[in-house]
Amino acid sequence: MDTGLIYSALVFLVAAVAVVPLCKWLGLGEVLGYLLAGVVIGPTTLGLVSEPEQVLRFAQIGIIFLLFVIGLELKPSRLKLMRRAVFVFGSLQLATASLAIALVAWLLGLPPAAALIVGFSLGLSSTPLVLQLLVERKELQSRHGRYAFSILLFQDLAAIPVLALIPFLGVGTSLEDDPMGLYDDIALGIGAFLVLILGGRYLMRPLFRLAANAHSREVFMGAALMVVLGAALLMEEAGLSMALGAFIAGVLLADSEYRPAIEADIQPFKGMLLGLFFMAVGMTTQIGLLLDSPVMILSLVLGLMTLKFVAMLLASRLYGLPWLKSTRLGLLMAHGGEFGFVLLSSALAAELLDASLVNTLILVVSLSMALTPLLNALVLSSSLFRLRPPARDFDQPTDDTPEVLIIGFSRFGQVVGRVLQNLKIPYTVLDSNPEQVDFVRRYGNQVYFGDATRLDLLEAAGAGRARLLVLAVSDVEMSVRVAKLVKQHFPQVKILARARDRYHAQILMRLGIPVVIRELLLSSLEMSRQVLSELGVSEHQAQHTIETFRRHDEHMLTRQMEISQDEQQLIQSVQEANRELQEIFEEDEQSLTPGTLKVSPRSS
Repeated sequence: MDTGLIYSALVFLVAAVAVVPLCKWLGLGEVLGYLLAGVVIGPTTLGLVSEPEQVLRFAQIGIIFLLFVIGLELKPSRLKLMRRAVFVFGSLQLATASLAIALVAWLLGLPPAAALIVGFSLGLSSTPLVLQLLVERKELQSRHGRYAFSILLFQDLAAIPVLALIPFLGVGTSLEDDPMGLYDDIALGIGAFLVLILGGRYLMRPLFRLAANAHSREVFMGAALMVVLGAALLMEEAGLSMALGAFIAGVLLADSEYRPAIEADIQPFKGMLLGLFFMAVGMTTQIGLLLDSPVMILSLVLGLMTLKFVAMLLASRLYGLPWLKSTRLGLLMAHGGEFGFVLLSSALAAELLDASLVNTLILVVSLSMALTPLLNALVLSSSLFRLRPPARDFDQPTDDTPEVLIIGFSRFGQVVGRVLQNLKIPYTVLDSNPEQVDFVRRYGNQVYFGDATRLDLLEAAGAGRARLLVLAVSDVEMSVRVAKLVKQHFPQVKILARARDRYHAQILMRLGIPVVIRELLLSSLEMSRQVLSELGVSEHQAQHTIETFRRHDEHMLTRQMEISQDEQQLIQSVQEANRELQEIFEEDEQSLTPGTLKVSPRSS
């Protein structure tokens, strides 16, 4: 029995398990971990795996699955909402970076076509690396996080036609040498594209419907794998990119009712094979080049990252972003990406670039990816360069007779403001986030930038004349400080406060605030009512149950205020409260028609 394949698989698994968790723990990310693991087991170091080029060719299936998943996520409705950030900002960034790098490559002696491919390949950034950095710092939903995602999405989209175009630019496709052959290749590519579109439109959904009716996850998973590999092979036979076929297949299924199930089945294969791809790239990375020419390689890495940082800064400013967000995006995107490996490898296969140049550029991209997490961690934690917005004077509110004063105008406060605005009830808003203020003002809302913990700004905003003050800030410390200030200097103003949780609510209640709304309580109770209704409980009894729970919970919130610092007493109180609530529900059930609270079966 040939154990070579088992041996290689074991080496890959051991390297991944040993190196990837270590890199994640160091904050370097999974992608860099796989690259480093490949370097360790590759021929330039330990030499545990031979013929890494064959492994790389097989591992490119991971890129196929990645493109398929990207296509699945491109629902037309989602793309429509993001269209300006994706297509305007994304194209501006990619054009700026790619043309700058291409110009430098041309000045260094590359032919125009090769310089453009190098510029585009190095102009791309790593989607998994950037997204992981954003997730680790909880910045994915921040403004610069959303812009970074839009840029990465455009880069993934733009890489597809370039992948398809590279084979036509290669040696042997010249119009002068073989014009009819080139026309045949183009016609074959268009034909394959049309076959895939028509087949996807009329055959894919019936295929997945048939697989779903088999009630076998293995059959459904097999259908998903068949579609991905079949679409990729069709494009490969037509002389185009396999990744292009997988991407188109994903787009065709993006609005399908089977999309979530397909994505769940494909995800493990994508992750495993993408990891194998990065390890194979690491194995083929010529570390010897760094040892032979460290000054040249490090200069190229530094030049690439500097050029991409400046290009990102320029594109962000042209798009209208402030310096803070522009700088943050520049730090995130100042590296090469995994699609650079794919494009450079395709250009090598098409004989547009020579092997020594491709090996050098792959090493440069790998090192830039390795340095990006370190650079971000160093800059963002440095006392010499903290990304703080420039100082800005607080606004001077001019609404001297508001009915309501709203402190904090994020999602919670905006709902209150919209209701008041539609009823033509005058109100004034104070928010301490300058970006939030600027964002909300663009939609016509009258919001002032100011720190509500300052007495002079509260007075200027009309706190002494307002009937109500809605305390809608989510920060617990700031919320308590504002509440104390208003209670002390404006006792006639009734405060209605937002609380993040029970602890926050109890602090506000101790200050004597009569109305405290826990931000998730009402929505959670409404969801519970809907659950009971769907389970067959009558609407009247479901509403009665929820109201009983709410009154009991508010009563317990008051009872637990004095013991909230004693963990043992609090645990005992919670247990007693649960027993009390259960007894109340049992009494309710006995007082009603037998079976009222029984869950009615529903036909599927």
